[in-house]
Amino acid sequence: MKRWPKGTYMKLTSKDTLRALIEQRRLSYADIGTMAGCHRSMISQLVNGHRNSCKPALAERIALCLGVPSEVLFVAHSSAVSGNNVKPKEKVA
Repeated sequence: MKRWPKGTYMKLTSKDTLRALIEQRRLSYADIGTMAGCHRSMISQLVNGHRNSCKPALAERIALCLGVPSEVLFVAHSSAVSGNNVKPKEKVA
């Protein structure tokens, strides 16, 4: 698995795509949760739009369970807390 910088999270690109892949493979939310190492409610929240992101490792495991690259379902983002989004301060003369 790839190492991600601290503060990185994975944003779901389409809940409809996630739902379609789960239905195509005839898996339940519990099946995906068990294989990905999370609770079925997490999968349900992603599919129903109550959540739209998760940690990178979980995103990779979900994609692996569905047999697709994680980039099909998720896009990486950095949180403001990580410091990756902070602009350098300008010097005052």
